[in-house]
Amino acid sequence: MRQRGSSMGRYRTPTVLAAASLLLTALCAGQAPAAAPPGRVDIDPVVAEQLDEAITAAMRKADIPGVGVGLWIDGEDPYVRAFGTSDKATGVPIKTDMHTRIGSVTKTFAITGVLQLVDDGKVRLDAPISTYLDGVPGGERITVRQLADMRSGLYNYTEDPRWQATFKADPPRSWTPQQLLDIAFKHPANFPPGARWEYSNTNTILLGLLVEKVAGQPLHTYLEQNVFEPAGLDATSLPTGAEIASPFVHGYTNFTPDGATVDASTWNPSWGWAAGAMISDLSDLRSWAKTLATGTLLTPATQAQRLDVVDALPGTGYGLGIFNVQGWIGHNGSLPGYGSLVLYLPEAKATLVVLLNTDIGYQGQEPSTLVGEAITKIVTPDRVYTLPAQQDS
Repeated sequence: MRQRGSSMGRYRTPTVLAAASLLLTALCAGQAPAAAPPGRVDIDPVVAEQLDEAITAAMRKADIPGVGVGLWIDGEDPYVRAFGTSDKATGVPIKTDMHTRIGSVTKTFAITGVLQLVDDGKVRLDAPISTYLDGVPGGERITVRQLADMRSGLYNYTEDPRWQATFKADPPRSWTPQQLLDIAFKHPANFPPGARWEYSNTNTILLGLLVEKVAGQPLHTYLEQNVFEPAGLDATSLPTGAEIASPFVHGYTNFTPDGATVDASTWNPSWGWAAGAMISDLSDLRSWAKTLATGTLLTPATQAQRLDVVDALPGTGYGLGIFNVQGWIGHNGSLPGYGSLVLYLPEAKATLVVLLNTDIGYQGQEPSTLVGEAITKIVTPDRVYTLPAQQDS
């Protein structure tokens, strides 16, 4: 199928994304600012203007309707901006408090749920998934860990041509997790468990079902009680249908039968479920980036296992539902109409969140990749976010 960019959050063939960060240094009254750490540029009005120009230039290049950006460092003034429109039909500007679909950033929440159950002694990372769930082909050889770090070998259901055609023909359709697995399991495994790394949404659908089976409640309920509420996330949810709370950003995609660009904001994301159906906003994702990277909701031992990455792409490691690219920890997301980056740099206590209302690629790159690279070239020149573009196939 057509593959317009490399992204861990892609509903097309996903690979990996990394991203960026920014460090802000405040000016003390009557004093010169402290020197920035090596490789980092402090954000003064001149640099902020450079960022504005770089982001808007990327938007023009890739025809991105709207972007929300947040860059933070503890104790400093933030750089928070919104550029462009949230609704091309009305011209309403995009705002930083709008709800948006976050695609595969959802995986970070679902797998946090799994790891909490590990901490509770109810799940073992190196146990086969057949210990908890029946009906997984080769499930006695695929561990929970291999599902979480994308080494199971299971076919990615969103690569199935018939599924793609069905989805394009009927975007409002509701999908159950079992229907998605049935599609995946019609295909043989791509490789033996543990043989290599390959991103597959099928893995996280299984982990969502694992949470439901072990916790004895729906995934969205478990996440509300054990992840969203403890993390203080008021605008974050896993919808059960196509609903999205107002105000929301309209998202634009050409993942359609004829390639026409349409508004996908009311499409049903149930096809992504634990792998990509969640909703959030800039403020919540700022908080979540640090919670995720520092392991606030997990024991230190489990967080250490989460961050123990396997090789994914050059310069990129993938852990348990989380990536690390040259120190940047987090995840990206992409689904029809939307793109996202949620990242944290622990050594500098720096956070970057980028939210876009398109998934339409530019010269083989994800639009979020283009924006992330533009930002990091300015603010972290020694840690520029790069991701090789993939050719159509």
